[in-house]
Amino acid sequence: MSTRSAAKIASHRHPVNVEFLDDAPMGARIADAVTGFLGSWRFLILQTILVGLWLIGNALLLSKPFDPYPFILLNLAFSTQAAYAAPLILLAGNRAAQKDRMTLEHAADETDVEEKQNERLLRGNTEILQHVQALEEGILKLEQNIVAALKQEGS
Repeated sequence: MSTRSAAKIASHRHPVNVEFLDDAPMGARIADAVTGFLGSWRFLILQTILVGLWLIGNALLLSKPFDPYPFILLNLAFSTQAAYAAPLILLAGNRAAQKDRMTLEHAADETDVEEKQNERLLRGNTEILQHVQALEEGILKLEQNIVAALKQEGS
């Protein structure tokens, strides 16, 4: 086993996580990282600061603003951001749904294995109980024979 494979096993043990996180193609990793950032407080705060700086910068440059009211360039920037964000969010959502399906399928497979193991254990326990019952019956017969033999000696 290579060290890279060992590192993958060490980072994620669940096979679905290995496939979706460790073995994910570069585009999927980028989409996950971008949508993770877009859905964070850090992004919201950074975007708010940038918009505030944009508005303040235009207000301070009233004689020659770089993006005069109604801020067409700012609207274009938001539209471009939305045009890229929407497909990335859909891609990440599709990957999440596929990961959920694979996780459920894996869990169902594991449940099937556990169910078969439980059935084997139950059959084994039933056989053991039958052997114990047969032993108890044998011990009871021996006790009855001993009691009968003691009675015959005493009579």
